[in-house]
Amino acid sequence: MFKKLDPLLHSELRLAVMSVLVNLEEADFVYLREATGATAGNLSVQLDKLSEAGYITIEKGFKGKKPQTLCRITPAGLKAFSEYVEAIRSYLG
Repeated sequence: MFKKLDPLLHSELRLAVMSVLVNLEEADFVYLREATGATAGNLSVQLDKLSEAGYITIEKGFKGKKPQTLCRITPAGLKAFSEYVEAIRSYLG
């Protein structure tokens, strides 16, 4: 029997964001936008969805005089990501 895939992580962009964050302590919005190739608007919407689910935290502040948005994966996000990867592996046999 196949394991259920987390619909929140089954989105290509959200999965890409989580894949980046699982390997980094934190990443800023610009880095995530460049790493994923997403538009700023779409990335912003998807980050909000991940944040609402408790998978990431978003911290807004300033770096010098420029606004900066930092994202970090949470323990719940790490667990969900690990379970998602394990579920995908079950599909691959």
